[in-house]
Amino acid sequence: MKLLGALLLALGVLWMTRPAAAQTYDARYPICMRVYGELIGERMDCLFTSMDQCQGAAAGLPATCLVNPYYAARQPRPRGF
Repeated sequence: MKLLGALLLALGVLWMTRPAAAQTYDARYPICMRVYGELIGERMDCLFTSMDQCQGAAAGLPATCLVNPYYAARQPRPRGF
């Protein structure tokens, strides 16, 4: 009986946990789209190079476009090396 209780407790704990989110923002792209929703879940898609591109992809979705605060523009390589 104790084994069954422990198993049910372990399954309950596993069922209640959510997967850990890795890095939310991709620093390679300047624009992100945040998608909202219970059915599809919330997510952050940082893969847009312009606000217009993001807004076109977000059309019809419960989403908003925003500037990526972690965007790191590529630095030009020094010449002569």
